[in-house]
Amino acid sequence: MNEPTLNYVLCPGNAAAPVQPGRAPAPEGLHRMAYWEWNATGNPAHPHVVVCVHGLSRQGRDFDTLARALSTRMRVICPDVVGRGQSDWLADPAGYQIPQYAADMLALLAQLHHTTPLQTLDWVGTSMGGLIGMAVAGQAGLPLPVPVRRMVLNDVGPVIQWEALQRIGLYLGQSVQFASLQQAADAMWAISTSFGPHTPQQWLELSRAMVRELPAGGGFTLHYDPAIAVPFRGLTQDAAAAGEATLWQLYDHIAARTLLLRGAQSDLLSRQTAQAMTARGPRATLVEFEGVGHAPTLVAPDQVQAVADFLLAEEGVAAA
Repeated sequence: MNEPTLNYVLCPGNAAAPVQPGRAPAPEGLHRMAYWEWNATGNPAHPHVVVCVHGLSRQGRDFDTLARALSTRMRVICPDVVGRGQSDWLADPAGYQIPQYAADMLALLAQLHHTTPLQTLDWVGTSMGGLIGMAVAGQAGLPLPVPVRRMVLNDVGPVIQWEALQRIGLYLGQSVQFASLQQAADAMWAISTSFGPHTPQQWLELSRAMVRELPAGGGFTLHYDPAIAVPFRGLTQDAAAAGEATLWQLYDHIAARTLLLRGAQSDLLSRQTAQAMTARGPRATLVEFEGVGHAPTLVAPDQVQAVADFLLAEEGVAAA
């Protein structure tokens, strides 16, 4: 079966601490961001790259199903945003915010382009990954190797419902331990039913990279640095509302052709906001999935097909 390779990029900014005891730290003032590369094209230097960026408490292996489907036609790059997965943890939790994440993505794109020059760049961003994509594609003058050609925003937009942020805050950063992977998967499913229907096997596969083993047979814990919750918990409703204007400005400056995915029962992206996104800025094409809330996991065949059709459609052909 097609499997990814694990790579790293050194990123400037917030100093880092190693994720696991015994792992060598990055040079002072730098941190390492891990990324998973999928490429079944037969060309290790294939010039078409799609970057897939996960949600707040997730990691890059979330995109395994989508990446396998796309990787025969393009290189698929799935980073573990800093503080998650195989990436370093930051010494100062204040760095766990969109500006640092966007800067890390620019470092990643620069490294990819230096190694094998890019000609076509697409972006798939789920929730937080979509906000990072808006920051990367919606600001003029950033050192992108090539412009973002197509953008997939998965259940996220400039207006984020406060009730959804409160719901996420109930579990984000909690210190938990599990005796087994299955126990961890069951616990995560209890707070993730809004993702929509999954078979037990699908959910178990999505859960594997969400935990890390504790030393001395101590079981499992979540993969991410609990401190990612620090800036999140500092967010107030007034601050979130004030940030909407900035996010709309970023969105309105996106030049990439844009597909907006929405769980029809999403509590984070309202239908009103989604409809507004189809009428301004890049005028996103909206696709909704019934029986799904926040956020579609891009595992179900119809979800994978919607993304694949959009990314692989010829220029000038409307998205399905």
